[in-house]
Parts: sequence; C-alpha cells; structure tokens
Amino acid sequence: MTRVITAMRADVLCVQEAPRLVRWRARRGALAAAAGLRVATPGRIGGVAVLAGPRAAVLHAESHALRSFLGLERRALALAVVEIEGARLAVGSLHLDLNGPARVHHAAEAVALMERAATRFGATIVLGGDINEQAHQPAWRYLAGRLADCHAVAPKGDGLTFTAARPSVRIDGVFAAREARVVSCGGVDAPIADLAGASDHLPVVAELRVGH
Repeated sequence: MTRVITAMRADVLCVQEAPRLVRWRARRGALAAAAGLRVATPGRIGGVAVLAGPRAAVLHAESHALRSFLGLERRALALAVVEIEGARLAVGSLHLDLNGPARVHHAAEAVALMERAATRFGATIVLGGDINEQAHQPAWRYLAGRLADCHAVAPKGDGLTFTAARPSVRIDGVFAAREARVVSCGGVDAPIADLAGASDHLPVVAELRVGH
C-alpha cells in the first residue's frame, strides 16, 4: 500500500477503510508516515480520513458522524481545510453505504457539511470517496449536480475502479467545486500487483488548479 500511495505524489489523500479498531491512531499514523504524509483529521467513525503532504498546511479539521440508519454500518465524513501555495481547499473523505436511500441521504448531508466549511474558510471543495454506485445512479448524480465529477471533466484512462484486479465499474470518484480547474483525473501509474495488493478498489488521482 505504501508504494501505491507514494506513487500518487498527492498533496492531500482521502482514505476510506482506514484503521479504526485496535491501535487505530498508531496504525493510521504509521501508514501516513511511511508515505511521507501525516493524518490531518480526527476520529475513527466510518473508517474515513484525510492525510496531508508536506506542502499542505492544515488549517482546520473535523469528523462528522452521518445520520444513523437501523441495521446499517455507521458512516462519517472526514474533513480537513488545507492551504497549498495560497490556495485553500476544504477536502472531504466519504464512504457511502451499499443501501441506496442511505447513500443519497449521506451524499446530501456530506455536501452540506462541506459547503459550510468551505464558506467559513473561503476554501474550494474537493470531495473524494467510495460512492458504491455508478454515475447514472442517484447519489452519484446528486454529487455530480452539486460538484464537478473530475473524471468526467478531464478523464485520464477509463476511470474504472472496481475490482482492483479486474476493474469493470467506476464506483470511486473525486468531485470538486466548479471554480477549480480539473487538469486530469484517473488512475495511478503503479504496477498492477501493487495496486491489487493495496486494496480491492483502484485509487483515483485528480490534478486540480485553484485560483490564479
């Protein structure tokens, strides 16, 4: 996994299924440090986290438990406001449920939280997540209606993310406020053995330009 994260050369990394049980703080910290990053967000609910690289100054961080649905896993939004070369970004990491109505509700809830933080800090929204559905389905359509689907704007490769070993669908994405210019969005240049060994999903990398 460390080799894949390093290959991304990311200033900010949105993680889903981060360690959240025994020694979760230490394990998250070790994962980040091994790739030259640091954990930016608090909390372990939902297994989501935002990691920041050396160029990203963390101005604010928060973690929000999203609405609970009976019988479903608890979901959350990890959110960090960072500044990189004078540009402020409100970066969120999200992992939506397998249940359709829950996905739609949590997508709307997450966007509202992102908009609140972005307004407070004068930041541009970037939301990365495992959406657990495809672009024609309701939660994805909601996100793409409020934000830009980065791969749809500037695709690099076919964008397929699941499964890592045999990708056939795009269910993971990066969404950004429309004032950001999407330079490219796609996969990571890493050996397939590394990618398949790191996760059952392929990572998504978006290159954005914000401001002047």
